[in-house]
Amino acid sequence: MSTASTRPPEGRYGRSSDARADRTLKVTGAVLGALLLALIGYFGYHYVGQNKISGELITFQVADDSVRVHLEVRKDAGASGYCTVRSQAEDGDEVGRADFRFSGPDTRIDQVVTLRTTSRGTTAELLGCHAD
Repeated sequence: MSTASTRPPEGRYGRSSDARADRTLKVTGAVLGALLLALIGYFGYHYVGQNKISGELITFQVADDSVRVHLEVRKDAGASGYCTVRSQAEDGDEVGRADFRFSGPDTRIDQVVTLRTTSRGTTAELLGCHAD
């Protein structure tokens, strides 16, 4: 005795519906992947390529009612903008925050600024720099 085959004869009924679904899923996945890569590239370009001013906090010195902050700012020639600095107390409360403006033809500015605080701060943090 032999057993009957449960598969239909090949070529008789065309492509199976699973093969069509697999192809559709592959095409859809490729299109969505390409769109995601394009979106990441767009946001990356505008974040990195269009940022005309950036800064770095080099060091800081704490006093009872202020914090002296040494900032290094890099920007495009002629661009103007500001950097936001904040200080926190030992318990984590914010005791000072200020924006410091930078403009002019220089592309690199090394400057010490004073951030006034409501009580003794223990930290200085550069929150970010933004072009006008």
